[in-house]
Amino acid sequence: MKNSERMQKLEDGELGPNPIDRHVGLRIRFRRKELGISQEKLAESIGLTFQQVQKYERAANRVSASKLWEVARALQTSVAYFYEGLNIDTDLPRAAAPTLEDFALTAEGLELARYFPQIQQSGVRRQILELVRSMAADADS
Repeated sequence: MKNSERMQKLEDGELGPNPIDRHVGLRIRFRRKELGISQEKLAESIGLTFQQVQKYERAANRVSASKLWEVARALQTSVAYFYEGLNIDTDLPRAAAPTLEDFALTAEGLELARYFPQIQQSGVRRQILELVRSMAADADS
């Protein structure tokens, strides 16, 4: 498939949510969680329903430029923050395998990412990692 065909399919939603929209939604969620703001509070501050904020975070709906500006103000950051870490060359094709974004979009993933670094004993962190690897291997078989 040519790059122009892939871009058109992404824009039309034929390959799932656009990876850029997914990235922006993930960054909205990260920043909101980092500040301890609920979806309801964010929605209220930008004149939306919490369901719309959920759709933005899951990339079910695209965030308009003006709404992204409002989100940035409500989350005390710049619009550029939502695009940080985006690599246009690698993020455009939708990956078939689960990604770090898929992990972080789950409540458990965010919570695990928040608490894991607080475990001081490296041996305990390794044991947790081995447990997760083992469980993932069992799920694959």
